[in-house]
Amino acid sequence: MSLPAAVNPQLKQVNSVYILGMSGGLDQFLANQLTASGIFQVVTDPQKADAILTDRIGEPLESKLKELYPPPPPPEPEKKDDDADKTASGKDAKDKNTAVEFGTGTARLTSSFNKGKGNLFLVDRKSRAVLWSVYELPKDSTPGELTKIAKRVVKQLAADLSDKKPSGQ
Repeated sequence: MSLPAAVNPQLKQVNSVYILGMSGGLDQFLANQLTASGIFQVVTDPQKADAILTDRIGEPLESKLKELYPPPPPPEPEKKDDDADKTASGKDAKDKNTAVEFGTGTARLTSSFNKGKGNLFLVDRKSRAVLWSVYELPKDSTPGELTKIAKRVVKQLAADLSDKKPSGQ
């Protein structure tokens, strides 16, 4: 006798989701279905999201989360003396340490997010724990197929939120 998987109780605390870009534009179809169903509010500002919907986890997701939710900067040390910041050449030490940031491989990150394998994950924004996941691999990337997949994903999510098995499974 097999028991149904328990639904993470934190899932019921999610009200708003931010959807990361997905393979074939599946994110757009999921946003449409989630909005139509009213299960979650889909937000375009990641700062307003309780959770993130993605088709990738691991290092690519961690990098993206650091980009979306950067840690607060460390407190600046107190200045003791203006002369302490001067180097032998007379320039400020701050000028010497200035570096140009070229990002963290965003182009590579974007491409890695576009190689989904049918898994979708709902990740808590603060704890970064996976609250829910489902496997739905599209047969192709046609709008009709992506609409079917998005409908099935949202149906499963709604069933899991209501602690009921979806009909037909």
